[in-house]
Parts: sequence; structure tokens; C-alpha cells
Amino acid sequence: MAEFYIFAALITPALMRLYKIIILFTLILLVVQKAVAQKDTLIKHTDSTQLIKDTLLRYRISPKREFRGVWIATVENIDWPAKGQTAFEQQQQLVDILDAHQRTGINAVFFQVRPAADAFYAKGTEPWSKWLNGQQGAAPTPMYDPLQFAITEAHKRGIELHAWFNPYRATNDNKYYALSPNHITNLRPEWFFIYGGQKLFNPGLPEVREYIIHVILNVLDNYDVDGIHMDDYFYPYLIDGQKINDTAAFRLYGANFSDIKEWRRHNVDTLIQALGDSIHAHKPRVKFGVSPFGIWANKHQNPDGSDTHGGSSYYENYADARKWMKEGWVDYVVPQLYWALNSRLANFDTLINWWSNNTFNRHLYIGQAPYRAHEHSKASAAYKIPNEIPNEIRHLRNNPRIEGSVFFSSNSLTNNFLGIADSLHTNFYKYSALPPPMLWLDSVPPNVPQHLVAKPTGQGVTLNWQTPLPASDNEPAYGYVIYRFGDTDKIDLTNPQNILHIIYNNATTYQDNTVQRGKTYLYVITALDRLKNESDRSPTIAVKVQ
Repeated sequence: MAEFYIFAALITPALMRLYKIIILFTLILLVVQKAVAQKDTLIKHTDSTQLIKDTLLRYRISPKREFRGVWIATVENIDWPAKGQTAFEQQQQLVDILDAHQRTGINAVFFQVRPAADAFYAKGTEPWSKWLNGQQGAAPTPMYDPLQFAITEAHKRGIELHAWFNPYRATNDNKYYALSPNHITNLRPEWFFIYGGQKLFNPGLPEVREYIIHVILNVLDNYDVDGIHMDDYFYPYLIDGQKINDTAAFRLYGANFSDIKEWRRHNVDTLIQALGDSIHAHKPRVKFGVSPFGIWANKHQNPDGSDTHGGSSYYENYADARKWMKEGWVDYVVPQLYWALNSRLANFDTLINWWSNNTFNRHLYIGQAPYRAHEHSKASAAYKIPNEIPNEIRHLRNNPRIEGSVFFSSNSLTNNFLGIADSLHTNFYKYSALPPPMLWLDSVPPNVPQHLVAKPTGQGVTLNWQTPLPASDNEPAYGYVIYRFGDTDKIDLTNPQNILHIIYNNATTYQDNTVQRGKTYLYVITALDRLKNESDRSPTIAVKVQ
């Protein structure tokens, strides 16, 4: 303490004033630094909060463009038609199914039209399916065309219809005596081998590939389908003790291959490439997609594979979906990711990330499995938890390379397994969505609808408009999107909350019966082409409801 007094005695008044200024400046500097630090902390906190809000917003708000599909399975009458129904009851059941999916928010159905070298359509050469009336070859009574009926009803509801084909399965059991005399297994028995009790087309025969393409093109040329869809049954899934009997075909057609497995893969590649080319040559704006098994290949099998441990489509079904996307032979893939988020052997997140990194700019929709909620197995335990499927959707929406999902199967939604349909309707699919466009097939939007008129009527508001002129690529309008706003709302077509109705036909009128008296509404309409490219908007029309 003595040193302090000696120092103080030596300080002059001038030095004292300087000393006080230095102390004051130091204090001010400390206060400023603290304020800056607090501001940085606040900014970081604000950024973090905003990031959380943005993420939750993405989870919560339905995007305007999203593929929302469901498989309607006819094999074994899984989803439709119920056994023993009359033709009228079948039609009513299908209407009820489509109504339910429309309410849920579905915008695409994969309708199974050829489960086993048979037909759920009239304009073809293969016999009527036994799952239609209980006997293969028996036509509906009274006569109607299930595929045509399904297309018409789906389009009325703003739902795409993709005709779903099983390419190689010819029978689903070993009751060959029950097959129709004109079933292809009876007409060309040399085209088939038996595996697991089923008769399967031999993919190694060129005439088999030509036949399958012919069958599919026949449907394409005769029906207004939005897409051609193939499932995962190429070469059969492995069964212990079973052998694929295609050695003779390999000797005849596999001269350029030393490995029969490579030859089998080449056979499937050849079908997919030829079919894709043929579909787009016949109807350039029809989509072509495949739903492969969820694992392309495991990393321990192939360095390009996923970090998973399970069966694989590349090595088991000889289906190289990764190559089909890379070569542009397909427009979309729907890998069947029927494993839960907590799966250790085939983790859902691991697989969506692998597939999204291998799309090669083609569309990726994820196959989801609400049906597993009704399975009785330890492997399905996670699907007994109501949040499993919703959480999977949240993960999908957090990946910008994933364009949507497809549910297996229809009755899982119509029966509302674990509340899944409610969750979609009230949350994820609360607002309507358009399928994402495929710009490699068509990037030209339609012209704007003309002369929109909106008038109040006794029941609501009636909208009328005129069909726009064909687009610059000479394509006519295929449908319309009607938007509605409140009188003080901003006209924002990017927000799906503003979509009132989507039409997939050439109708030029719409009745809005959801208005309230005394309110003023603003209406806008746009045109869609076949691939859902959207036009600019019409002028805004205001209507006051009396």
C-alpha cells in the first residue's frame, strides 16, 4: 500500500485529469463490447429460432408441387373389387375409393390392370382377370370397362391414373387348370418357366419382350392414362431350393455374356429401354415409371450401393433401376422403402439419402408402407406407432430431391390405419397439390384461359371461361386450376392454400358452393397441360355474394 501513496503524491492536476479520461474511455469501451456480444448472441438465437421455424414450416405446410400417390391393388382382391360384387357394386366401390383418396389429398393412383397376364380392361387380347368375377375370362355383367371407368372418375377428381402392370408374372398360384383356354401360358407354353409354383415369363426370350411391349402399348393407344407403371417383379425373388430354368435360353441368346447373371440383367435393361422408347414414341407426354425393391445393392456387395444389409434388386431381381435413371429410360422411380426409421439393417433415412443421390435428375417418389401397421411380426413393430409414417413424410420433405411418396396400399388409407388418412387430410395434404412437372418431356406451358366470368347464383358462384389457344408446341389445354382469395388477400399462386379446385378435363365451367353470404371473393384461373405445366394467370375477377 505504501507504493500507492508515493505515486499519488507525484501526480499533478493535469495528469489527474488525463487519468480520469482514460478510465472513462475504458469503461465506455467495456460497455460497448458487452452490448455487441449481447447483440451477437441475440442474432445467433434469432437465426437459430428462425431456422427451427423454417424447418417446422416445411414439415407443416403442404407444398404446391408434390406427388401424392397410392397403389390400388387388384391381385387377390387386395383393394378392389370386393369378391362377389355385381358390376354396379364394383363401380360404386371404386367411386367410394376415389372419393376417399380425393378427400385425403391424393393426386395420383397406380391402378393395377394386369396382375397376371390378364386384364382389367376391355380393349386387349389377354383374358379378363379372375379377380374381377371369380373366373378368368369372364366379362363383367352387365358389361363395362373397369380401366376406362377408373380413368374417367379419377380425372373428375383431379387425380392422375397410372396403369400398373406386372410384367413377368403369368400366374399367381399353381392352379393352372383354372386358366382360360386363351391365356398366354396355354397359347405359348414354351415362353414360361415355373418358379415357386408360379408360371413366369422367361425374360431372356426376345419374343417375350416383344409380347409384353405389345400388351402395354395396346393399353397406351386405347386409354387416356397419365402414366405406365411397372412393379418390382422382374426376375423372381429368391426361394431356397428353387432354380430359374433359363439355361437353354442363355445358350441360345447369351453368346456375348460369360455370366448368366449379367445376361439376365441385360434382358431386363433391354425391356425397360425398349418400353420407355416405345411409350414416348406413341405418346410423348405419358410418364413411365418403375417401383423397384427398396435396396438397389448393399455396399458390401457393390461400392456404389447403400450402407444396408438385405436383399437387393440388382442382384436378386436383376433390375438395375439406378442405370435406368442414369440413362434416362424411365421418368420416375418409386423404391419400396418398407423399413422403419429405427431399422438397423435397412434404415429408412439411409435409403432415402442413397436414392436421392442417385436419381440423375429423374423424379424420385418414395414407396411407404402403412399396410405394415396390420402385420403381425417383430419387424413391423415400429409401424404400430402412429407417428412412424408421419415422421417418414417429414424426413422426405426435408430432402429437396424427393418429389413425393406413394402408399401401399389403398385400403390402408381408406381404412385409416392408425389414423394415417386423418393425418394426411388435416396436416400433410391439407391443401391441394399439383404433380411436379417433367421438363425433359415438356417444358412449354399452356396459354392463359380466356374471358373468365364469375357470377353469384342462388347456390354460390358460377365460373365460366373459354379454352385458351394451343400452346407454342401446339398442345391444347388439358385442365385448369381455380384459385380463390378473400377481397383483401394478396394474389399469390405459389401458396397451395389458395387452390380451390383442380380439373383434369376440358370443362370450362365450375360451381363454387363453398362461399358465404355478404363476402367478396377474388377468382383467378390458370390452364394446365398434360404434364401439369401451368400457364400464367387470368385477370382477377371479384364477386360479392349477396
